[in-house]
This record gives sequence, C-alpha cells and structure tokens, in this order.
Amino acid sequence: MAELHPKSPVSSSLTTALPVFLQPEAERLYREVLAELNEHGVSYAVAGAVALEKYTGIWRATKDLDLFMESHNVPKALDHLRRQGFRCEILDPVWLAKAHRGEYFVDLISGMSNGVIMVDESWMKRTQPALIVGVESRIISPEDLIASKLFVTRRERFDGADIAHIIYRTRGRLEWERLLELAGEHWEMLLWALVLYRYVYPAHTDYVPPTLWHDLLSRYMQLVQQNESNAPFRGSLVDENMFSIDIRDWGLEDLQSGFRARRLRKEAPETREDPRRRRRGQSS
Repeated sequence: MAELHPKSPVSSSLTTALPVFLQPEAERLYREVLAELNEHGVSYAVAGAVALEKYTGIWRATKDLDLFMESHNVPKALDHLRRQGFRCEILDPVWLAKAHRGEYFVDLISGMSNGVIMVDESWMKRTQPALIVGVESRIISPEDLIASKLFVTRRERFDGADIAHIIYRTRGRLEWERLLELAGEHWEMLLWALVLYRYVYPAHTDYVPPTLWHDLLSRYMQLVQQNESNAPFRGSLVDENMFSIDIRDWGLEDLQSGFRARRLRKEAPETREDPRRRRRGQSS
C-alpha cells in the first residue's frame, strides 16, 4: 500500500485518488490477521478496497479488510484468530465469516452470497505478491476481482462502476478467457458489465477485445431470437430482495435457494437449513 495520509472520502461509495487515512487500530488489526494467517500457512487473497486501489488507483474509506479463501480454510483461519483474541463468527456458511476487534473487522469470503461463483484453488494460484500494512501478503488477480463483483448488483450496493474502472485503468490487459471461465453459464452478467463499461468509456471500447465483443453479442443475439419458454427465472441470483415479489407472490422459481442449498450440502454433508430462510421465517 502507498503511504497513507489523513484524508478520507466522505463515504465508502465516493471514489477518490487521494490516499485514505487508515486508523492505527485498523492497521494493527489488519497486520495481526495477515501475520497470523501467514505464520500458519493459511492461503488467502487480499481483495476489497485494497485490491481496487492496486488496480485502479481508487482509494475508498472502509472499516474492514476483505480476504478471499477456499471454504475449507475458513474454520482453520477462525480457529487461529480466535486464539489471538479476535471475536469470530460465521455470518453465512455459504460465503462469509468475520473476525472482529473493536469497531474494525476482517471479512473471510469464500464466494458469492448467491452460491454461484465460489473461491477455489485456482484463485489462490493466481494471487500476486503485495506489501499490505507492512506485511508480505498475496493480492487477488484483477480477473478474479472482477468476477467477485459480477453479482454485486443490489439496490444498496452496485459494483458495476468498480468493474468499469478496473477495465479502464488496466487498459483491458486482462486474461479474458479466465473471466469467461468464471462467469460460465452466467456470461450474460459479464456482458452486462461490459455494456456498462462501453457506455461509460466509449472512446476505449477497444480495451475489450473485438473477438470477445463478437462472441458475447453473437451468443446474446441467438438467445433473444429464440423463445426459451422453459428457461428458469433468475432474478433471485441478481437480488433476492428486489425480486422477492416474483417468488413470494407470483410463484416463480427461487433459483438462488437451489445454488445455496447445493453449496451448503457440499460444505457440510449433514442437512443444514439455509440461515436466510430462518431469518425470513419462510422459504423464499
């Protein structure tokens, strides 16, 4: 990370090229967590605001540090951090755990909340070395960072601008095949992000390879020219709250619950109830 200065944007949504001041308490927490994981050989990839700054130069005020890791490493990481006095909790067994100290925390992320894109060994193999708060660490690749943001499309948070900024600031020097691989059957979400990018930066359409534009747009034209009457409703994969009426009142399929259930079964052989269903008090 570059030298930090006591200037911060007003909110975590405001983008700025001014370095953001990191509070001493937060810096100590991040340093201890990274050092502890390094000492015990727990593989991780630093993501979030830190990775965004590396690839775009954008600084963002944040109270947390995002660490991506394979799901089987999350319990191991929590165990080590708990022994160091951190308050640890699993918020969602599908994708999110936290380690707290005071008002700051570290997020341990093993995938997307909808269960579609999950972290695996390939993410760890693609990390790059970086010095974070004075600790030798590993940072997420730009392609995997983009993939992690494809489904962050909620009313309260939308990461499409982050994706556009990564493409623009890297001048499109990305391993696009990797992005296609990660998006898989959900390549339309990638196309959506690229259309937004092109709208924002029309003078730099060429940062996205012409072959990729042709491939995705050709696929899309084939889809819209067909009437897939049996195609599943996918709104819940985008946001289960904004599209809740479709499921609860209009009787459409809750595709996200299926993805999450498969992820829960894979992580724990015994049957486990989705915590989101408990909170809602009903199936969604």
